[in-house]
Amino acid sequence: MSAVGTLNTGHIGLNVTELERSLDFYRDALGFQLLGEGKEADRRYAFLGQDGTLVLTLWEQAADGYAATAAGLHHLAFSAGSADEVRRFETRLRERGVTFAYDGVVAHREGAASGGIFFHDPDGTRLEISVPHGLEGTPAPTADGPTCGFF
Repeated sequence: MSAVGTLNTGHIGLNVTELERSLDFYRDALGFQLLGEGKEADRRYAFLGQDGTLVLTLWEQAADGYAATAAGLHHLAFSAGSADEVRRFETRLRERGVTFAYDGVVAHREGAASGGIFFHDPDGTRLEISVPHGLEGTPAPTADGPTCGFF
């Protein structure tokens, strides 16, 4: 059987409980640009991106916050350009009072050069900002599984 084609992630859509609160977080704390939005009473949404490219859509249609034990999204991971950039995001997020899963920048697993920060958005959705290298010697928070697996 041959492949039909190659797929890449186009964008991610998240259900949120309060659009304005989530928009403030993803736009102001993470730096995404507002590309478009709908503000009708029963159909509120926002398109967020970088350099004009759609990355994330927020849909105000969730009754409750994120549930780690429900089927669906496990976590949403963003890639940064360097370990220093990850640390700048950590500082920015801490200044906003964001809840972190681990204390600071951690490795993906013990001995890995990759890793990042793990935190939660206003609805509790698990997020990661990481780099594939540059974190050699950084400890991992757990020894019994991938850092991004069970936070």
